[in-house]
Amino acid sequence: MKYVEFGKTKEYLSEMCLGTMMFGDRCSEAEADRIIARAIDAGINFIDTAAMYCDGFTEKILGRILNGRREKVFLVTKVHKGVDKKSIIESIDESLIRLKMDYVDLYLIHWPKKGMNPTEIMEALNQVVEKGKTRFVGCCNYPGWLVTHHNAIAERNNWSMLVCNQIPYNLIERGVEVEVLSQAYAENIAITTYRALVLGLLSGKYRPGESIPAKSRGVTDERIGNWLSQYGDGINKFLKLADELGITPAALAISWVRYSSAVTSPIVGVSSMNQFESCLQAFEFDLTEDQYNRITNFFDTEVKEETGGAYKDIRRELRLLKASDTLTAD
Repeated sequence: MKYVEFGKTKEYLSEMCLGTMMFGDRCSEAEADRIIARAIDAGINFIDTAAMYCDGFTEKILGRILNGRREKVFLVTKVHKGVDKKSIIESIDESLIRLKMDYVDLYLIHWPKKGMNPTEIMEALNQVVEKGKTRFVGCCNYPGWLVTHHNAIAERNNWSMLVCNQIPYNLIERGVEVEVLSQAYAENIAITTYRALVLGLLSGKYRPGESIPAKSRGVTDERIGNWLSQYGDGINKFLKLADELGITPAALAISWVRYSSAVTSPIVGVSSMNQFESCLQAFEFDLTEDQYNRITNFFDTEVKEETGGAYKDIRRELRLLKASDTLTAD
């Protein structure tokens, strides 16, 4: 397992972050225990959860499983309620009770909301840090400008700053390539990504032209059927290449995400040991530039912009600044 510096925290975390959204739902507590034991054995020290997963039950499961293992992992959870000060303070206290812990390592605002007050948010997050209930704070699903805006407020007030932005990113959902990734790269904001397998679409479970398996997520989530229809040709080419390369489709999808130098750690959520082992292969396989471009070209999913000249590419370019001009750990 490779380790990467997590933004400006001076922490070195496993490149793979274990996601726990399915623990307590499609994954039993006993299986979750086995997965976490295997993950730690494989060198994974980074685990992501959220208070909203199974309405708090996932945190309770993790509290039991991580008893005696707490110091082995960097644990992330998220604000469950609103983004006002009261909600931020109450949510961390409730999470810590469920987790049976004194602190988490990283506490994230889960979603931005209309009418949010960035000053109130950053003051509340700073209070959580000062009280020792989290070591670092960050956000999920923020546009790049909003991360910068929040951190400017924090810097002016000498408060803890957002160190991470957690975002969806995969071969189909590529909107974050426009300025979100470049903002994070320039300002050394750690990027964790979710949904690398596109709801299982790139795992090999679903095949274009074939019936959607009974009891699978594709039965209830219409996005899967729509994407199968829209990107069927690319999916077939993708699955064929995975077979040619001798790796699982899941590993190939994750490898494509981690190829970006702006991505710190892909979050890999699993519900079984077999899924975990399939995905673990992604962190032992490095795509070449040619392979990366070939896979990218299987899918016509780049955000379309009506623009003349080079502006479209400039908005996606990570290397506009010299390396010495990007913000690194102090």
